[in-house]
Amino acid sequence: MVPTAEAVVDLVPSQPAVLTVTPAHLDGIVEELAAYHAYFAPCFHYQAQRQWSEVYLRGLLVAEVPRKTIEAVALRLLGAGEAADRQVRALQHFVSEGAWDDAAVLQAHWRLTDQTLGEDDGVLTVDGSDVPKQGTHSAGVARQWCGASGKKANCQAGVFVGYASRRGYTLLDRRLYLPELWFSPAYQERWRACAIPPETRFATKPTLAADLVAGILASGAVRARWLTCDEGFGNDPAFLDRIDATGLWYLAEVARSTHVWPLRAADGQPTAAPRVLVPPQTVSRKGPAPTRERLAPESPAPQSVEAWAAQVPAAAWQRYRILEGSKGPLLADFAAVRAMAVRDRLPGPTVWLVIRRSVPAPGEAPVYKYYLSNAPADLPLIALVWVSGMRWPIERCFTEGKDELGLDQYECRFWRGWHHHMTLVILAHHFLVRLQARLNQREGGPAATPFPGPAVRHGWAGHDAPSPEPAGLPGAAPRPAGPRESDAGTPALAGGAPAAGLRPRRRARADRLSAAAQTGGLPLPPASPLAPDTPCPAARHAGHHSADYARPTPRHGHVALDHPRAPGGR
Repeated sequence: MVPTAEAVVDLVPSQPAVLTVTPAHLDGIVEELAAYHAYFAPCFHYQAQRQWSEVYLRGLLVAEVPRKTIEAVALRLLGAGEAADRQVRALQHFVSEGAWDDAAVLQAHWRLTDQTLGEDDGVLTVDGSDVPKQGTHSAGVARQWCGASGKKANCQAGVFVGYASRRGYTLLDRRLYLPELWFSPAYQERWRACAIPPETRFATKPTLAADLVAGILASGAVRARWLTCDEGFGNDPAFLDRIDATGLWYLAEVARSTHVWPLRAADGQPTAAPRVLVPPQTVSRKGPAPTRERLAPESPAPQSVEAWAAQVPAAAWQRYRILEGSKGPLLADFAAVRAMAVRDRLPGPTVWLVIRRSVPAPGEAPVYKYYLSNAPADLPLIALVWVSGMRWPIERCFTEGKDELGLDQYECRFWRGWHHHMTLVILAHHFLVRLQARLNQREGGPAATPFPGPAVRHGWAGHDAPSPEPAGLPGAAPRPAGPRESDAGTPALAGGAPAAGLRPRRRARADRLSAAAQTGGLPLPPASPLAPDTPCPAARHAGHHSADYARPTPRHGHVALDHPRAPGGR
């Protein structure tokens, strides 16, 4: 049976809009970046750190260079004059080895993300992003699966956590993955050369993701109800159990070979639930008494999710329009059933099994996706369908970060440098997200559309409530006299370019950069002095100050000189 047009439920209006603001739109928006950076400036202990962080953030956004490497950014923004070598080295030190506290910066970012995008049913997404590498000396480089090339290749692999709601999406946290071979004696010299913290222990990608999620939730900075992930994480039961313990509801894609005990047959009829028992002592009473639980002999065998989906009758599928793709709306059919997950070959937690079936073109076969979710039993299917369409934003974050912000164009070998670079890329991406939100307000953009259908329990009625407007930056730099941020909107773009009209970015020639500093884009404002003991916004809320600036740098064996002269100094 093919669903009629009236039977198709449209969820596209409940999806976040794709980020359309790019660095090409930033020409002349000086006050925006100055206020944005001022919010994070107290997280940097030294004035030079604050200024170099603004230089690098500005370079990621607007530097007109073929590749946004540290050297290219420094030469393009600060000029290639007599002080160029010192400026380049100082920026390289700040990014690669600077002893500033990423954790404090990210906690401040999480609070700001909640202000910009936060909703009670916000969705956390975990995923990996890999960067191919030619050499073998950068931290974590190994021959491993590389998503960027779709095969095994020499690369660095990162684990990321993103956030999405109806108001938009961005990245929250990141961690470099160290393959197990990096913990072997043969890699100890590379370990020291990359200044990897000695307390670092091997962890799988799902374990790293669970650690990142736990840290975000422990901060209390971001509202979230859901977590979604692909089968690289969903196939790990320990990861799912850790997420369940946090109180989040997960919707995890799993492999088609995953086995469960469906509590109803595909035709809707109830099925017998599996039972466990401890076998009785043998009659002879020889040997120790059994203590380990086993599956009862009369219990049904678990069934693969693929086999159950193949039995679903046509009338049981519900069609939804879940995304607006580049080739038009994405339609898919969904069915769901309560089931018992498998844990160590025994019945585990009761979960939702959700099946998604694509609507194929004539002559093509449908493609199935399978999900498990710990969401409550009385949650409507439409909620699970909506969350299944909320994993694409983190892929957009990676694409936008690589295409526009130099996410994969770093050239630093150190452990600390990788994390510093990714932290500042995350801030740059969120700056574009905030700018787009303000442009949408100025141009009368539509508010997020609530779900169709009735509201139900567990805060689901929140879908019918209007989202709060993005607030201003707490602790931001003072604005000039005039209307407040919430009233005035965004300053006019250079040349009057509309927000919806994307312009191709023009890049400088790869073989030649001007000796003069770049004059377009966002000039560097003078830094205001700050008392050394002033905590950053995150530290004020967490009750601690950044202390990472005094950590020794293992490569040199002495306290890091993390306050080189500020840009432009002699």
